[in-house]
Amino acid sequence: MDQGMKDHGMVDDRMDDDKRHAPALKAVDLTKRVTTGESALLILSNVSFEVEAGASVAVLGASGSGKTTLLGLLAGLDTPSSGRVEVHGEDIFRLDEDGRAALRQRLIGFVFQSFQLLPALTALENVMLPLELAGVPDARAQALPLLERVGLAARVGHYPKQLSGGEQQRVALARAFVTRPKLLMADEPTGNLDAATGSGVIELMFELNREQGTTLVLVTHDEQLARRCSRRLRIAAGELVSDESDAVRPTAAANTVAAAGLAVPSA
Repeated sequence: MDQGMKDHGMVDDRMDDDKRHAPALKAVDLTKRVTTGESALLILSNVSFEVEAGASVAVLGASGSGKTTLLGLLAGLDTPSSGRVEVHGEDIFRLDEDGRAALRQRLIGFVFQSFQLLPALTALENVMLPLELAGVPDARAQALPLLERVGLAARVGHYPKQLSGGEQQRVALARAFVTRPKLLMADEPTGNLDAATGSGVIELMFELNREQGTTLVLVTHDEQLARRCSRRLRIAAGELVSDESDAVRPTAAANTVAAAGLAVPSA
C-alpha cells in the first residue's frame, strides 16, 4: 500500500488483529483538572465509555458541563490529568504531540461551531488542504466532488468572507469528509446558524456520515439533535451521568441461540 493511501485514511492491511477489532473510541477514567492560583478546578472526573465503529453518539450537557473539554481529550487536542483514550486501539497519549497530530490527520475529521476555515484560501483550497498535508497527489480531483456533493459547485473559487454562514459550514463538512475519516467529531456544528440553515447542514452531515460509514461523536446541548444519534451520553458537572441507547440488546439466551445458528422465535 503506498504512502498516499495510508495517509488518506485507509486501513493498513498489516494492522494487528487487536487494533483491527478494537472499538472506534475508548475512554478510560478520563479526568481533567486545571490549577488556578492555589486551587484546582475539576472539569472532568473518571469518565469511561466505548464507542463501536459506525455508531452515532451525542454528548449532551449544559454550558460548562465539560462536554467540549471531553471532545478535546478524545481527539488528543488536550491532555488529561489522568486516564487514557484509545482510537481504533491506539493509546493516543502514549504518542508525542506530533504522533497525535499524525493520527488525527489519518483517522479523524472535525466540524466546529466556528467553521475554522482559513480566510486566505478559497472554498476549494480549504477542502484540498487536509489532502495536500497528507501528501495525496490528486487533491483537487478529490475535493471538487465533495464541494459538489454539499451544493457548492458554483462557489469553489469564493473565499470564506464571500460565503454565508451555512455555506461556510458546508465547506467545513466537505473538508471534514474529504479524507474519508474513520471518526468524525463535531462540536455544536449548528451553533452559529439559524434554525432553518442549521437543519439543512445537519441533514447533510448525517447523509455524508451514512454514505461513508463514519463513526460520529457529536457534542450538542440540543436534545432534538441528540435524538438523531443512536446513543446519548450525558455530562453534568464533569461526570458521565447517563448513557442512553436506542439499540435493543439481545438477551443472553438469544445470543446463545444465535451462536448455535438457530432462529430466535418471535414473541
